[in-house]
Amino acid sequence: MVNVRSYISANFSKAFLTIFLPFFLIISLVYLVKIASLTSKVVLTFSELLTLYSYSIPDIIFYTLPISFVAALANTLIRLSADNELIVIYALGLKANSVVRGLLVLGALFSILLLSISFFTMPLTKQMYKSFKQEKKAEAKLNIVPGKFGQKFGEFYIYVKDKNENHFNDVVIFNRENRDSEQFLSANEGELKIKGKISSLLLTDGHGYTYSKDKLKQAKYKTLEVFQNIKKRNYKFEDIINYWRLAKTNEKRMHRLLFYMFVSLIPFISIYLIASFTMINPRYQSNNTFLVIFGTIFLFYSLASSLQKYGSVAMLVAFIVFTAILGRWLFNIRVARYF
Repeated sequence: MVNVRSYISANFSKAFLTIFLPFFLIISLVYLVKIASLTSKVVLTFSELLTLYSYSIPDIIFYTLPISFVAALANTLIRLSADNELIVIYALGLKANSVVRGLLVLGALFSILLLSISFFTMPLTKQMYKSFKQEKKAEAKLNIVPGKFGQKFGEFYIYVKDKNENHFNDVVIFNRENRDSEQFLSANEGELKIKGKISSLLLTDGHGYTYSKDKLKQAKYKTLEVFQNIKKRNYKFEDIINYWRLAKTNEKRMHRLLFYMFVSLIPFISIYLIASFTMINPRYQSNNTFLVIFGTIFLFYSLASSLQKYGSVAMLVAFIVFTAILGRWLFNIRVARYF
């Protein structure tokens, strides 16, 4: 019995790594592109980019692991069935229920891992990510691109024609304080100055205009220093207990809590459902692996999405009980009654 479970676990491990690693890399690229988009607003070194990516790893694992588990388990069982290896196991006296009970232990370990990631690791890394991004924006070491419109310096829009390090030529700054008042500044030269965490732009030889519907004001200046108008706020970290305690009063966080819990339980509660369609007799039943994988993922993530939008504790319990009973019922009528 132990050898059979070890054999099935070994086959599952190979299938899981084959699916999980490419999937993990693909999702990682999506996150890296998202992180790299920040470089249009602030300058990030390669090490800082890797730091932000490291904060995203728990999210990537959380979203890729359940899908990889479902796909790997379905592929493992269908291959063992197609090669008649499960038939041999049944012939040795082991029932299908005994085989699945061994898989339940595996599913429970994966669910415990997901619960640990979603309830302990992800709240911390999400806060670290937000804090890091807020700090970089406050430092405002801007990556101003010559010839590009729509770039911001604090609350100002800025355009530069040429750039050499932190020195600019032909600078234009626009600021709209309200619907009836606008400011327009132009300068032959500009220099970005950073003193500690305070950033400013020193303009040289330019003109300033302030105009509204009724009047226009013009000023000529030799030097003018424009400070980035960003109020720095220290990010307030919450420990795990306080973070989830807010779910009692914050509906959005409560829905997130329910979503995390249901998705974390997918590896455990999906086993009987997957086994119902993949533990087959290849002589009489067809291989529908892709339909099984797609249908299972679609069912569970549709329920999880409902919990994230308008879920409740009662809905969570109902979904868990429903999927567990459905999987066991299908397993009994499709597999257990024959093997």
